Amino acid sequence: MAAPCAEDPSLERHFKGHRDAVTCVDFSINTKQLASGSMDSCLMVWHMKPQSRAYRFTGHKDAITCVNFSPSGHLLASGSRDKTVRIWVPNVKGESTAFRAHTATVRSVHFCSDGQSFVTASDDKTVKVWATHRQKFLFSLRQHINWVRCAKFSPDGRLIVSASDDKTVKLWDKSSRECVHSYCEHGGFVTYVDFHPSGTCIAAAGMDNTVKVWDVRTHRLLQHYHLHSAAVNGLSFHPSGNYLITASSDSTLKILDLMEGRLLYTLHGHQGPATTVAFSRTGEYFASGGSDEQPEVDFPGPPGRGRSVESVQSQPQEPVSVPQTLTSTLEHIVGQLDVLTQLRGGSHRNQYHSPRRAPGTTTQGSAKSRMWIWGRTLAKRPSCQS
Repeated sequence: MAAPCAEDPSLERHFKGHRDAVTCVDFSINTKQLASGSMDSCLMVWHMKPQSRAYRFTGHKDAITCVNFSPSGHLLASGSRDKTVRIWVPNVKGESTAFRAHTATVRSVHFCSDGQSFVTASDDKTVKVWATHRQKFLFSLRQHINWVRCAKFSPDGRLIVSASDDKTVKLWDKSSRECVHSYCEHGGFVTYVDFHPSGTCIAAAGMDNTVKVWDVRTHRLLQHYHLHSAAVNGLSFHPSGNYLITASSDSTLKILDLMEGRLLYTLHGHQGPATTVAFSRTGEYFASGGSDEQPEVDFPGPPGRGRSVESVQSQPQEPVSVPQTLTSTLEHIVGQLDVLTQLRGGSHRNQYHSPRRAPGTTTQGSAKSRMWIWGRTLAKRPSCQS
């Protein structure tokens, strides 16, 4: 039976704050907060309530590459090129503890579903598991022969999956610390991997412009998508398990219907590579980040060491006036974080180019580094548990 037709997402509001490309995003479990990391070395925590102030946390000495809220939302982990992991309390005090996690860039950090441990991945070719509250190293997983881009726990915490520049995805048993299986079908570096909410499947994105979905029980390739024209940098499953969203260096996001194995939407919101994307825990929103070359106008001054509260509030949609002199002289690569909601129902293919726009906004970006919220939600459908 055909599902109801999808409504286009519409821009609701935007945020601004990062001074360089946005590398990672994650929602808290109650969707009240959104964390973002950037090449500007700052971690920002945005409040989804309109007109709320954002927190800007400083402490990392180089670009932030990954962020993840703990299952309770009381902690926030970040990893960086400075080889450290920081565990933050995401409130106005912004207290954090830093520790040397790896001997090279930390590419990925992810909490287990019970919150008692977290896993990291690094350019030192290792995956490491840590105790959360003691922040104590537990063990390493060492079979990759190149940089490890991503590592995630399964929903039940028994398995770990990792993606590497050695062109493999590896499935690990946490208890035995053994590699259960290696998936070698990608033709290039594997940039990102995650578990389906049911825990029965994994999806991986690659520099070969593809997304692949495997069954972790039979290790069979279930689905293969070659829809992007450049590297796929990130992906995220909808909590229902029925949809997958991808972010690519071709500047687009694509929403896939996994039940029918086809493309639903192509979203053109970035002028440069879309580097990261994440659904909220409820599935009501999704956020994407990227690097867009645009004029930089009216950014607040550099914060001091330690945390500081960002003075810029979430902005309603309104025309942005940019003086011609600034337009011509202040060109700079800035972060753009698009906060979008998912789509209601939808069984038809739709190339999405033109949302309902507020004056002064376009689907191709705008004059400031900002985060966008888009309207409409996906209708509930039976969960894919096969």
